[in-house]
Amino acid sequence: MPRKKDKKKRDSNQKRPPRPKPIIDFTIDQLQYRNTELLETFVTGHGRILPRKYTGLPAHYQRRMANAIKQARTLLLMK
Repeated sequence: MPRKKDKKKRDSNQKRPPRPKPIIDFTIDQLQYRNTELLETFVTGHGRILPRKYTGLPAHYQRRMANAIKQARTLLLMK
């Protein structure tokens, strides 16, 4: 069997830069599938939905946001 290559490890004093948290300056009514500019702030470059840990949104905002992103993807408004 081939050997696994060693992964590069970070030094103990090097940390990852924190992800910027978006500021919640909108109402829950603005979390709609048509508002793609707002929804794109909660999606990574690869198209994955950011978890609450990074977005800092309340639970009911996060659920509404995830459903809106999925609906926008279905209608091909977002990738």
